This record gives sequence, C-alpha cells and structure tokens, in this order.
Amino acid sequence: MQTHPSTRRDFLQRTLALPLAMAIPRLASAQDSSKPLPQMERRKIPSTGEPLPIVGCGTWRTFDVDNDPNGLARLADVLKTLFAAGGSVIDSSPMYGSSEAVAGTLLTRLDAHSKAFVATKVWTQGKAAGIAQMEESMRRFQQPRIDLMQVHNLVDWRTQIATLRDWKAQGRVRYIGITHYTSSAFDEVASVMRSENPDFVQINYAADDRDAEQRILPLARDLGIGVVVNQPFGGGGLLSRVSKTPLPAFAADIGCMTWAQLLLKFVLAQPAVTVVIPGTGRPEYMADNVRAGIGPYPDKALCKRIVEAVGG
Repeated sequence: MQTHPSTRRDFLQRTLALPLAMAIPRLASAQDSSKPLPQMERRKIPSTGEPLPIVGCGTWRTFDVDNDPNGLARLADVLKTLFAAGGSVIDSSPMYGSSEAVAGTLLTRLDAHSKAFVATKVWTQGKAAGIAQMEESMRRFQQPRIDLMQVHNLVDWRTQIATLRDWKAQGRVRYIGITHYTSSAFDEVASVMRSENPDFVQINYAADDRDAEQRILPLARDLGIGVVVNQPFGGGGLLSRVSKTPLPAFAADIGCMTWAQLLLKFVLAQPAVTVVIPGTGRPEYMADNVRAGIGPYPDKALCKRIVEAVGG
C-alpha cells in the first residue's frame, strides 16, 4: 500500500532516501550522476517553429539572493538540473530584485549562456526609460541578445511594443511578448494579442485558476501566439494546500509521483501552452518539476478529475 507524505518536501526527502530497488523511482538531484534525468519534451514556438523545452524556471523571489554564497551555490544546482533535463527557459524581470543579475552571474560561471533561453521583461513608462531598463537587463544577464523580451503586466505597452519591434529588427531580441499575472486583465491581454500579434503571451493558469481556458488559450492557438504559463501552482497556495492530502491514485496513470508533477501536467495538457515556468530555488524541486515535461498528459476527463481533486 502506497503511503502519501504530507508535503512536497517530505516526499522528496523520503524518495531521495529510497534505494533504487524500491517500486517508486528515485528522483535525481543535480548531484546524482548515477541516474540521469530524462530529457523533457519540446513544443514549437508558433511564429518560427523553433522547438522549446516545455518546463522552464521562474525566478521571482527564488533567485533574489544578491551575493549570498550559499544561495548562489544552491541556484547553480537548480540551473544544472534544468539543463541536465534538456531544459532552457529562464524567466525573470527587473522587478524581481537581484534575480536577473544572479541568473546572469550563474550562467557565466556555468559557461551555460548557450544552453539558456533567456526571457525577461520591460516594466516602466516611457521610451527612453524602457530602453535604459532593457539595456540594464542585458548587462545583468551578461547577454548580447535576449531571447524573449516581454512587456511586463502591459505597463505602457504601446510605447514598449514599438521599441521591441525595433530591437527585434536589429537582432537585439529574438522574440517579443506581453505578460500579466491576473485574470482580471484578460480583456486587455486579448485586445493586445489581436492588435499586436506578439510572439508570446505570458499568463496565469492553474488547476484552480482556469479563466485562461475561456479566451486566452483559444485565442493564442488561433493567432499562432506562444504561451508561457506562470503561477501553475496557483501562486504557491494551491500546491501548499493539496500537498497536505494524498496524491490521487490516478496520478500514476500519467506517470506522476508528486502533486507538483500532476499540477504541471494539468497545465501542459493544453496544447496551446508552449512552456510552463514554475519558480523554484531548490534543485530537488527542479528535478521534480522537470519530470512533468515527459508524457503522457491528462485528457479532458482526467483534467476534470484533477480539478475535482484540488477542489477547483
């Protein structure tokens, strides 16, 4: 009979302690070379067809460690784990404290700039201020070019989108996008998607936060816009709450060993989703997350059961 730990941390600690002979597979950590992480799947960016690994790493709060040696060492292992699973997407913003600079420092120390798909944001008013902020982001990331530059929360989006189009034409950014973190902004998000047709839209979506299913995801599919999903764990509250309850038995049908994997696979069940970016500052959590990047994924009936299981 399978036992169910009360929290994600408990599960990972117990699983990491099990011998390989046990029935539950051992989760690999960044330091575990005896069992390589499986390589995650990729989905095509609609505007170009470029394949992108489907699980990335958000940096809000988790990477804001300044020059703390222990924090930097831990986050280096987070990135090593992401790359070991074939991942590449690292998403940040100038509003995330030292996160951009920390990510850039670690990419340089790991000699991993070529492995990363760097996504960040412009979050200010005015053309000159936007240009200055984006140039500072490039300096912090130690990158001559940003893969995806996004207008954060649609702040002064008309001005910033115009600059982003110029930068894209110059080759300073590869893709442009818009973001928001709350469903109350979806009317404006949809309007900008229609008028500007950016390469990407980044929105909130989770098993207990499904408004994006009604408009944003279908619209992105119809317009050929890539989708980055933030807050796949309901902003953190959902995962914390459900981790206190047993993992449903049906999770095993799609290869999920933890609630985090089940919640991420719920998001990835939407074909319009290009990449999901759960934030983490712990390598064992990153190893857990990347395992959601391997199929199978829940069908509509199973997605409904997941929603019911989380009380959504």
